[in-house]
Amino acid sequence: MSNGFTHFDKSGNAIMVDVTEKKITTRTAIAEGKICCNKEIIQAIKSQTTKKGDVLGVARVAGIMAVKQTANLIPMCHPLLISKSAIDFEIDEENSIIKVLCTVKMEGKTGVEMEALTGVNIALLTIYDMCKAIDKRMIITDIHLVEKHGGKSADFYFNGE
Repeated sequence: MSNGFTHFDKSGNAIMVDVTEKKITTRTAIAEGKICCNKEIIQAIKSQTTKKGDVLGVARVAGIMAVKQTANLIPMCHPLLISKSAIDFEIDEENSIIKVLCTVKMEGKTGVEMEALTGVNIALLTIYDMCKAIDKRMIITDIHLVEKHGGKSADFYFNGE
């Protein structure tokens, strides 16, 4: 039953992909997402005056921790020895948007796209959690893979389409 999907066996059962024969290469993935909020939240984050403390500092740690836990959250992901996990923020004060970027890197036989996407999601959810007392109308949006490098498939760059 060759259906093009590698997460299923010949009988259609879900399986973890066998990466035994793959070559070890440097794998890198960058994902991003945004949280739209109000100006009061942006100012509280910048001045670190939220009741729960340093929002971006905690969100950074949460995102990094999430990267390392991806295989425990997504059933067919391989446990990976991550060599780099970074969470960065860009604050757009004019539009009251915080962009989260997650970069993940390792040497291995499988990619780190899911780890980067998981890191972004958890960092965004942490921002929401820490700021919801100010305003619950925040919107988490535009979560996507920005680029990936390494492995057999060609490098990937998101072009907005």
